[in-house]
Amino acid sequence: MIRRTVREWERISYGTDENTIPTQYADRIVAEAKASAFSGHGGEGILEHGRKGLRARGVVGVIATPSCQLEILPKIEGPGESNSDDATLRRRLIHMLAIAMNTHVDARAITQLGWQRDTVLELLIRLYCNKLADALRRGFPQQYANHEDDLPSLRGRLDVNRQFTTLAFSPQKLACRFDARSPDISLNQVMRAVVAKLCRIAQAPDNQRILRELSFAYADISEVFPSALRWDLIVLDRTNTRWQELLSLARLFLGDRHQQTTTGSIEGHALLFKMNTLFEEYVARLLARAFAGTDLSVSAQGGHRNCLFEGNTGRFQTRPDLIVRQGDRIALIIDTKWKRITGRIEDPKRGVSQSDVYQVMTYGRLYDCPKVMLLYPHHGELKRDPILKRYSIAKRDAEESVFVATLDISGPLREQQIALKGLIMDRLDSVPAARRERQDTVARQSFRHVSNDRIRTGSA
Repeated sequence: MIRRTVREWERISYGTDENTIPTQYADRIVAEAKASAFSGHGGEGILEHGRKGLRARGVVGVIATPSCQLEILPKIEGPGESNSDDATLRRRLIHMLAIAMNTHVDARAITQLGWQRDTVLELLIRLYCNKLADALRRGFPQQYANHEDDLPSLRGRLDVNRQFTTLAFSPQKLACRFDARSPDISLNQVMRAVVAKLCRIAQAPDNQRILRELSFAYADISEVFPSALRWDLIVLDRTNTRWQELLSLARLFLGDRHQQTTTGSIEGHALLFKMNTLFEEYVARLLARAFAGTDLSVSAQGGHRNCLFEGNTGRFQTRPDLIVRQGDRIALIIDTKWKRITGRIEDPKRGVSQSDVYQVMTYGRLYDCPKVMLLYPHHGELKRDPILKRYSIAKRDAEESVFVATLDISGPLREQQIALKGLIMDRLDSVPAARRERQDTVARQSFRHVSNDRIRTGSA
């Protein structure tokens, strides 16, 4: 098995050494990438198939064929980092995925995952297997289900119609209808489907071993094709809340809007993530945690207001990435961008796209929100301090503002959460200079009027 790693927006050349990829394998990798919904209309949304090599785009993950695996890692750099190693980038990607899916990765799991030797796919498989094995040590979740059986003694209720028709000549049996707890439920069927899928794609020996053990454990659970699984029948209560994280991982492997897992004629598979979507959901999850216990709330991909109307029919519906509400009022709109912003020395506009500015200004107009923000990831080529710049809209010192900011997602989670909360709270409490000056002027005039009235009336 040939394994190669490339980073987003970088190239890997054709060749036969460890830093290149053989042409015949590259062709198969590209064919599998084109089968994904992320490939776009031109088929190059994931990989650009050039004459001298492959170029990764803004989709990360693993693309695999029977003879080759190509891993695409995101550039998640901290302040002052020029070139992080692959193990560090894998760890940070898994961390982002865990936060976005609300899945906990404890310290023990971090040390045991094997960041250096395995791809992101194998790491996620190992994480899932470890969590599933821990959950099964406490027993299978069970639910009451209706059963019908012919028994020598009555259990539950007697099925009168069946007793006097089918069993009319078998008086030694009773047609019984009863409820019994059974492990053959939708939740366990989902877990079996995931185990069966991972058995076909796992390459690491330890992953293959534990998956064989899990397959044996689920031998008595009905095998259901992934498209026929009844996710709607899964109910989590106080007796099985520990399965919530496993369900999130199961959706990841069986198909969710984060990613696409494909199976083409070349018997390959892909586990892919759009970094734009992942960054948005990561920030949304951090904000939800940061706003706990306050009057602030955050919603992702909400709003749905139309830009234009044709008579009474709305056209061009909008979905801002994140809407921060203070009670019922929209206080701030955030548009997350997985792009590398530049320093002010290189570009006074910091590399901010004009179309991105138009987009957030449109959101501010449609949702009557005077404050909008473009949020980018901080990276190693910038100075250590995060970027925060305010631009007034349309005229100098206007109340309507566009904020351009960065967030360092390489540090400890607690620090990220504090930094993001402070960034948002300060923007909600800030008052533009012109508005503050007007308020101070009104306050001084009011004070003079009150003082003159008191002098005329002789008040103290």
